[in-house]
Amino acid sequence: MRIILVNKFHYLKGGSETYYFGLAEGLKKLGHEVHFFAMQDEKNLPCGDADLFVSAKDYNGATSAAKKISEAKSLIYSKESLKKFESLCERVHPDIVHMNLVHRQITLSIIDAPYLKEHHVPVLFTSHDYILVCPNYLMLDGSGNVCDACLGGHFKECLKRKCVRGSTAKSALAMMEADWYKRHQTYSRIDRIIAPSEFMRKKLLEGGFPGKQVVTMQNFVSEELLDCARKAEDGTDRDNPYFIFFGRLSKEKGIKTLLDAFKLALPQLPEGMRLVIVGDGPEREELESAARKSVEFVGFKQGEGLRKLVSGAAFACCPSEWRENMPYSVVEAFAAGTPVIGTNIGGIPELVHDRETGLLCEPCDAASLSAMLRQAMNLFADKKVYAALQQCCKEYVLAHCGQGKYMNALVELYLELVSEKNGQQA
Repeated sequence: MRIILVNKFHYLKGGSETYYFGLAEGLKKLGHEVHFFAMQDEKNLPCGDADLFVSAKDYNGATSAAKKISEAKSLIYSKESLKKFESLCERVHPDIVHMNLVHRQITLSIIDAPYLKEHHVPVLFTSHDYILVCPNYLMLDGSGNVCDACLGGHFKECLKRKCVRGSTAKSALAMMEADWYKRHQTYSRIDRIIAPSEFMRKKLLEGGFPGKQVVTMQNFVSEELLDCARKAEDGTDRDNPYFIFFGRLSKEKGIKTLLDAFKLALPQLPEGMRLVIVGDGPEREELESAARKSVEFVGFKQGEGLRKLVSGAAFACCPSEWRENMPYSVVEAFAAGTPVIGTNIGGIPELVHDRETGLLCEPCDAASLSAMLRQAMNLFADKKVYAALQQCCKEYVLAHCGQGKYMNALVELYLELVSEKNGQQA
């Protein structure tokens, strides 16, 4: 089959891009022809389709309300994207279009490409966040509280609560976008939506999506991480133990709560215990200024450098305060044999099984997280108990996160949709 993968970023920016490039790799291994559609960016990886990539748009940059409203039309419905995507379709003749992050830059204008309708091409969408039911995509209101106010299409709440970065202009644009797609029934033209967690599927159904349209398919990991999970050796640094957080340093990730919890727990932790923070993001400067000496910020890491840090940690921390879908960081930690302390929110409890693959605490609660940090080190002190946790983590990855297993299921879904479209055509 010929497949077009769509994602606004064509470089490794986060979990969505890990998935996007992993899809390409897995599909190519099975002999399928893969093409890409994304935004132009100097950081993009080399691509034969780059001549048809769309102009970059910075929705999140600082700008005036007047300018943001004037740009609203192209950020909701991009004629440039539609024209270039139609050209790509005419060039490569896709059998399937699989979308990922597209809102506010590429936009869903691309599903209006005449080629798709004329040739009955199925369209899929992997839902990496809650944008389909929540204009700010995190299901957090302007004060950072978990929020369901927009479920069912009540998108004025986004503007009322200034849910997008506390900005009236950005919240207004997000509200307009959601309302546009609702009025034009845009989402009904997506043949299948892939939800990486049962929690996300539940929220999409609560938001009015038909049950048949939404399928749950837990994300996969690379063969490299699977190989890591298969290895018997233990990389844990028992001489200089530490907790680790790795990911984007942004407010919803709960790192400030983690710092507070670590400070509370530290007097009862082993002497020399550290917290290592790996990553970068908008909160880094503020977090560093609030941190103690026993907290180390080591910046962005990837590849072998990151894997060594993760495998050496006693526990990884996922203190998210938003409804994480299926965080890659948790599965990456599991593959390294590192149990996870996670918050009981979103899709995290589907991965972190209490006292099997880690420990669960309450979100936004430093006292609860502090208690789990102390409990984690009690488990760590018992080598037999800790080894059992490590084994459960690796077994979870091998049983549930194989790339080959995911790709076979995905291709089966592709074929099912092609058959459905051909049946409709007949």
